[in-house]
Parts: sequence; structure tokens; C-alpha cells
Amino acid sequence: MADGAPDLTPEEIKGALAQLDQALHHHDLWVESIYCCLICRIQPDERDLAADAHRRCRFGQWYYGPGSERLSANPCFHALENEHRKVHEVATLLLRLSGESRTVSVADYERLTSALKQMRLEILTLAREFEETLFNTDPLTGARSRIGMLTKLREQQVLVRRKIGPCSVAMMDLDLFKDVNDSYGHVVGDQVLAAIAAFVRANIRPYDSIFRYGGEEFLICVPNTTLDTSRKLFERIREGLAGLRHKAHGHEDFQTTVSIGLTLLDPDVPVEQSIERADKALYRAKSEGRNRVSVWDVSEK
Repeated sequence: MADGAPDLTPEEIKGALAQLDQALHHHDLWVESIYCCLICRIQPDERDLAADAHRRCRFGQWYYGPGSERLSANPCFHALENEHRKVHEVATLLLRLSGESRTVSVADYERLTSALKQMRLEILTLAREFEETLFNTDPLTGARSRIGMLTKLREQQVLVRRKIGPCSVAMMDLDLFKDVNDSYGHVVGDQVLAAIAAFVRANIRPYDSIFRYGGEEFLICVPNTTLDTSRKLFERIREGLAGLRHKAHGHEDFQTTVSIGLTLLDPDVPVEQSIERADKALYRAKSEGRNRVSVWDVSEK
């Protein structure tokens, strides 16, 4: 999702798209009823004349209901609220004019159609964002896929170059993951990957990003964080992951560990080189015994 918005699981994104589509359908039906009232001069629903009419329609009930809580941090979601409110404000005005047998001016009518177009644009923008997020999400782990990884890192590199703040990049790899697959099967291995990615997502900030780099390897981007602060963060994540217990049918619960290589995103070299540095630090963490965080050293050039 957009920076600052919490990451949604693929299931949540699919659910949000379905809810948004249904809410839009109900709003289209509402628009037809408004036009019917204005053209045929019939009595409108009292809810459409209320000061909080935008909360009473089916779309508003969805928007302000518990089903949309996970979307509330998304900037597009808040922009949609403003446009939806405008639609109802103009519609209420036109309904009152019509009810008083006063002429609805062309300008007022155009205000309504303009507000409706803007609201639909906001809905389509939000839906497109959900669809792109779904496309860029690894279906197994819920982490972002590699598709948008370099773009994200290059965006952060620009901010580092402008001295907005440092950015840390970490490569994380499950230790001895082949043994997990060999001992418990690939289904359990997939469950372990998903559980580890979920733990990391729950323990980083909304504007941090975790990408599935490949296999059992993940890249994590942590903006506005010094190397010392990010190392403490990843030590906590490493310890937390080592304490996770995984289940396998017919076996006792088991635990796994991860190794992590860490570096700062360098503003003066291609982002691929910063990834390579994090990977070298990861390799050192593996060679020194695994289950540890290693920071890239300039001597490793």
C-alpha cells in the first residue's frame, strides 16, 4: 500500500475490492433515485435531506462501518470521504430546491455531476491501488514481491541524497531451511515462510517494507533509521523469530532461526550495490555461525 498505510494481506485486499465494488453499486442505485426525485418531482427519502446524509446511504454505512477500518490509514480512502460528502451536500441542496418547487439551475446540476465524477475517480484510484498492491504481493507470504523493490529503493535513495534521512537495507535468510522442507515437507516449509514474514510485518513500522527476494530470502527497507537503530530493531526481530514455534503434523513443535545482513542505502552508488553489500553481510552472518545480525564493513568491498 501507500507509505504510511498498513500492509494488507492478499485476502484483505481482495475483500476490500469486493466491498468497494458492492458499495459503488449501491451508490449508483442511490444516484438513480436522486435523479428520479428531481425529474419526477417525487418525495425524497428523509435520510437524503439530513445533515449527515453521507453517513446514512449504503455507501456511507460501508465507509464508516467496521468493515473498512483496515483501510482508514490510506490517503486515497480519506480523499474519497471528502468527495462523497460533497456529492451528498449538493444532492441535498437540489432536493430541497425541488421540494420547494424552485428551479434547479444548470450550474447546480453541473455541481452534482462534477462531484459524482470526482467521487468515481477517487473510487477507481483506490481500486487501482488495491489491484496494483495485490499484483505486487507475494501470495504465499504476504510480503511485497520483487516487482516494485528496486523502484522503492530508488525512491528512498533520492530522499537519502537530499539528506531527508538515512535508510537501512537488510537481507534476511532462514537458516537451514532445506532441513525444514526435508524433515517436515514443503507444505510446512511454506507455512514457516508465511509465519516469519507475518512476524516481521507485525514488528516493523507501516512505512517500512519487506520484499520476498527469492526462496527463503527477504529484503527489508527501513527508511529514516540509522544503522545503530536498525541493528537494534533487527536483533529484536531475530530473537523474536528464534522464539517462534512452528507446528508439523506428527512431529513436535520446532523452531527456526534467521541470519540478517545489514547496510545503509548508499546515495552515491546504484541501489543494486547496496543490496550486494547487505548480501555480503548476510553471507558473513552465515559463515560465523548463523542466527545473528551482521553489518556490512567497508573492508568487504
